[in-house]
Amino acid sequence: MTAATVVGASALTMVRPGLGWLVAALAGTAALVTAALNTTATPPTTSGPTSTLAAAAPPGPTTQGPTNTTTAAAPSGATRSGTVAATPTATPAPPAAAATARPGATGAPGRAAQVVWAAATIALVAVGTVRAAGWLFALCLLAAVMTGTLAVTGGRSPLGMLVAATLPPAATVRALPWAVRGLRDKQPATSGIAVGRILTSLAVSAGLLLLFGLLFSSADAVFENLVTGLLPDVSSVGVLGWLARLALIGAALLGGAFLVSRPPDLEGLRPTPPRPAHRLEWTLPLVLLVALFSVFVLVQLTVLFGGAGHVLRTAGLTYAQYARGGFWQLLAVTALTLLVIAIAARRAPKATRADRLLVRVLLGTLTGLTLVIVASALYRMQVYADAYGATRLRLVVATVELWLGLLFVLVGVAVVRLRADWLPRLVIGTAVLALLGLALVNPDRLIADRNVDRYLQTGRLDVTYLSGLSADAVPALARLPEPMRVCALGQIAAELPSDGLWGTNLGRDRARRELSSIPLTARADCNGARSW
Repeated sequence: MTAATVVGASALTMVRPGLGWLVAALAGTAALVTAALNTTATPPTTSGPTSTLAAAAPPGPTTQGPTNTTTAAAPSGATRSGTVAATPTATPAPPAAAATARPGATGAPGRAAQVVWAAATIALVAVGTVRAAGWLFALCLLAAVMTGTLAVTGGRSPLGMLVAATLPPAATVRALPWAVRGLRDKQPATSGIAVGRILTSLAVSAGLLLLFGLLFSSADAVFENLVTGLLPDVSSVGVLGWLARLALIGAALLGGAFLVSRPPDLEGLRPTPPRPAHRLEWTLPLVLLVALFSVFVLVQLTVLFGGAGHVLRTAGLTYAQYARGGFWQLLAVTALTLLVIAIAARRAPKATRADRLLVRVLLGTLTGLTLVIVASALYRMQVYADAYGATRLRLVVATVELWLGLLFVLVGVAVVRLRADWLPRLVIGTAVLALLGLALVNPDRLIADRNVDRYLQTGRLDVTYLSGLSADAVPALARLPEPMRVCALGQIAAELPSDGLWGTNLGRDRARRELSSIPLTARADCNGARSW
């Protein structure tokens, strides 16, 4: 844990994303996996909050008296099989209790889900090593915090996921006395000698590395640059920043180790089933809503098949009014429909076959109509981007709409099956996949490519906006003719300093190679650039 904290504090680069973030994420993951494996290998005890078998067992004679100690102290092999055979008087433990007989025993599905969330966290952080867009890495970092929390807590139900988001800060505070007790219990009898030997070994290692490192650095310039990138900043500001990162990363890893060592019981956090509504109470509003959606969808079909020109002639709108007039409203309709379907699916009665058929028909119809509305919203955004150019906001919103469309497909499957216990995890999982897919298509370069193609066709270009894109857009902007190319690339090249080892980024490295073959010293009049 200490080594991972030091590596993370030394490797993180706060100015721009780079390789250091991935190294820190891998080091932290390795430390938490080690803590989880050590917890799994440790047999449970009868004292302290780590023994959850007695708490999970049903009340009765087996939870009182001498038999309680026997049940709680059962070996791990017995708890896996679901029976306790330490004494003839022991009563077989229920399977649910046996699954929680030792800390961290959340079952194979729970462990598999935690592994998937951990892999998603590493993939999200790795975006900073591949893409230079800071806004994209910020979104991935926020998503990585969410998936990392699920990886250490193992929440799967909707309420369990919400509670899991509040656990890391409290776990960090509770982990302090836990860590002190662990160090005290594992302290060897010859701790003075062990500490002295460790300090001596560290001092000798530091001296040897310093001596030979200076010699090698003076002998080769490439090696000197490598060593310089590895060494931390020894200025007062650099030391304070390193100590701040050390404290934050250490607190996060300590809280994560506490959660993987003593996983909370989030599966028991399920809301009580509500009282089923009367058939008329939910049927009438849904029937009217389906009728309204049907009328709107019929109008949208004329748009999708008749084109924007038909609507412009029919409604008397300008091209700009049609392009941007209804997208945000349709996006709000899509999100609100999800809420309506969730409430209706929860409150609708399903006791009889007729009730279940009615739920499937109404909610399935509403889901299908909403998919048409999603397609209409995407079409409007496409028209908007074709008319006024692609931007980051338009690309992100279109990605969100695509994600909502995929979400409605999953909702349709849940409606048909009348089971949605798997849906909350897929909601977050598909959101992570959408974000990783956005990183895969390289959004800043995609935006630049579309705007360059539009300029080559129409002669219209917003150079000011394109010059504010990240280094990922350099290969696309290099296709512009002069003087537009100099105007678009000048600002990006001026804000592209060399990276150290921990700031290594493939997008910025490719941009430097591209810019090295483009003369940007020529002066050009960029004030005459046409914009939309």
